[in-house]
Amino acid sequence: MTFQQLLQGAEVLSQSGNPPIDGVEYDSRRVRPATVFVAIKGETSDGNRFIDQAIASGAVAVVTDSGEERPRAGIAWAQVVHGRRALANISANFYKRPAERISITGITGTNGKSTTTFLLEAILNAAGRKTALVGTIEYHIAGKVLPSPHTTPESLELNRLLAEALSVGVTECVMEVSSHALDQQRVFAVPFDVAVFTNLSRDHLDYHGTMDEYFQSKKVLFDGCGTEAPRVAVLNTDDEHGRQLEQLSRKKSAKVFSYGLTLGDFHAESVEISSGGTRFQMATPAGKVPMWTSMIGYINIYNVLAACAGAFARGCSLDQIAKGVAQLASVPGRFERVDCGQPFTTVVDYAHTDDALRNLTALARDFVARSGLKGKVITLFGCGGDRDRAKRPLMGEAAGRGSDFVVLTSDNPRSEDPLAIINDALVGLQKSGAKYAMEPDRRKAIALALSRATPGDIVLVAGKGHEKVQMNKDGQVPFDDVAAATEALRKLGFDCAGFSKSGSAGKTS
Repeated sequence: MTFQQLLQGAEVLSQSGNPPIDGVEYDSRRVRPATVFVAIKGETSDGNRFIDQAIASGAVAVVTDSGEERPRAGIAWAQVVHGRRALANISANFYKRPAERISITGITGTNGKSTTTFLLEAILNAAGRKTALVGTIEYHIAGKVLPSPHTTPESLELNRLLAEALSVGVTECVMEVSSHALDQQRVFAVPFDVAVFTNLSRDHLDYHGTMDEYFQSKKVLFDGCGTEAPRVAVLNTDDEHGRQLEQLSRKKSAKVFSYGLTLGDFHAESVEISSGGTRFQMATPAGKVPMWTSMIGYINIYNVLAACAGAFARGCSLDQIAKGVAQLASVPGRFERVDCGQPFTTVVDYAHTDDALRNLTALARDFVARSGLKGKVITLFGCGGDRDRAKRPLMGEAAGRGSDFVVLTSDNPRSEDPLAIINDALVGLQKSGAKYAMEPDRRKAIALALSRATPGDIVLVAGKGHEKVQMNKDGQVPFDDVAAATEALRKLGFDCAGFSKSGSAGKTS
């Protein structure tokens, strides 16, 4: 492929040279001979600073979003309007536009994305479709599991993944689409067939600044990411922002499927929730269908409804939908139970916002009530460092109001002092009036929370979910909440030799 062929659609301001190209990179450390280097101004660094390094490594062409950089002798050159949009078009061209040859469903919202994505993948598989999944927990290509560096990858990695998926016969992709990815245009030029909105609550304001800016980023998925608007919009109209998106999508002439607990094109009737799962009748535009899921709680009914509406939009039958939902037992780090034979329930969950903690503790309260025992809700949580400080007291208050006892600890403190973060959250926790303990060492905190449990209680280890590292001022260190909880239970005298992790998916981010 030539340089000029790669640049098609890339909003080029000026261009010179036309060498053959064997690779595309935006990280100068990965440049090899015959590569085009795309220099992008990022949030924390500027790829234009590494142009000469890329050339020294063999780059034969440079694409820059800087008007200050001048062409280098003997190197093909292009200046573009927007670096990430250019990277998206160049990546799509290099991999022969794979996103246009796969039916893609994008799922966005504050909470519920990961669980909804796993549910929709399970339904599509039950319908005999070959699928790819892109999300927070992991990536899937036709059943092969890959690590997930980002919820939504950069366009180069995304197009590479989609091209690989096409090569093994994948026809459907289910993708979590984060607000960061939408704002940074990582999914520019991706034609989404179906777009799903779960909900919107406070999160990522350290990046977006205001709730309105946060919503505007989410809205991009329904406007069209440099493409036509999605053919179908699936919207939670119990959420005020979902109702706003409904008006927008109808103006865009998209087909709209609404969902909600009791109202909407997809809603639940005759709900029965037990500690083992949830059963209900799902009303749909094609009639009613009995549903069973091992997931518990009303928040997961929302997730199921969203996935079912998305699958219906992709042409799945009601029987296939019900079968797929029933087949998904759990989602890693989403209300994931750790069982060592202890007489109380231990759950690891990704809840890391005040809204997610409210939902998680409400789910836990309902869980212990349905068990018939007067169990306590014990919640462990922390707040992330270098992130929105204003949500820390809100998280403390939410955890306190939903729990009988709270252990306040560290959760990815990054460059900040863990005790300073804890003190920010403590203000809200004290306001709730709940009993609490503070332990900045997360491993010790998990052991403390579990040591306070008595038969019939539920211990919530919240915040990290599927994550396998703790990020502090010295970098990343291995840390797994499931492993830490298992270790603590073993030290308490429970037999974990053959422990199993079973349970149901909870609220996600």
